[in-house]
Amino acid sequence: MTAVPEHPVLAATEALLAEEGHVVEHLLPGPTAEPAPLADVYLLKANTPAALAFARGLERLGARVVNSAASTEFCQDRAHMACLARRAGLPFPATTELPGLDALLAYGPVRRPLVVKSRRSRRGNLVALVADDTQLRELVDQWPGESVVVQELAPSTGWDHKVWVVADRIFAELRRSELAVGEQLPSQTVGELPSGWSQLALRVGEVFGLDVYGVDILDVRGTPLIVDVNAFPGIRGQPAAPAALARLAIEVAAGEISPRVIAAAPGTRVSRPVR
Repeated sequence: MTAVPEHPVLAATEALLAEEGHVVEHLLPGPTAEPAPLADVYLLKANTPAALAFARGLERLGARVVNSAASTEFCQDRAHMACLARRAGLPFPATTELPGLDALLAYGPVRRPLVVKSRRSRRGNLVALVADDTQLRELVDQWPGESVVVQELAPSTGWDHKVWVVADRIFAELRRSELAVGEQLPSQTVGELPSGWSQLALRVGEVFGLDVYGVDILDVRGTPLIVDVNAFPGIRGQPAAPAALARLAIEVAAGEISPRVIAAAPGTRVSRPVR
């Protein structure tokens, strides 16, 4: 289920499945879509409300959906994400949920750099570094009424470890942080993740009930800090990713493994805003 079937990873995965004799169809459910005869497995790449509702309907009929609708939707809410991650003991920034950036102004001057993000993760959402009141007021004007989360800026190298997981296969690269100041440099390959980071990435899948996902990790003085979790990311530039995704689809379709489902969906707990 995707709006972009020509995406390189999806197209390559489809080709591999076709070579093995499997039939692949593309779906982009609309608000009134009705399930046709069930497929052996559904790959949920789209995360629109219509696609999520359609996937839930399929799951009620017994279909195997990767990732589940519940896990996909959960990862769109950064406040819920932070709450669950911290409850599970994952290294994640202290996160404050606010109804809008104007609420942050009410707490007085910005005293240290803050990271503000749209509460709902989506393409073109707000992700910005706020160093002073002038920047904050500019964002208030640009994003009126936008529900946000606020975090302190973690000291890091200016590079994000982009880690992607397909079942138990791990892929990674170094990508310049979108909050980094200065020239945006090209991504770098990662030969091997620091000790323990692979296990940390796999633990994220267990906590969030994901089989295909991305984890953004910062290196904070040698300690990993997770700053984002994405359900079914693009995984560009990883030649082995399509084969891993095709193998996962075949194993789920055959009933050899079951799609994960998120085990908990806690509400958020609003803490004192970061000052």
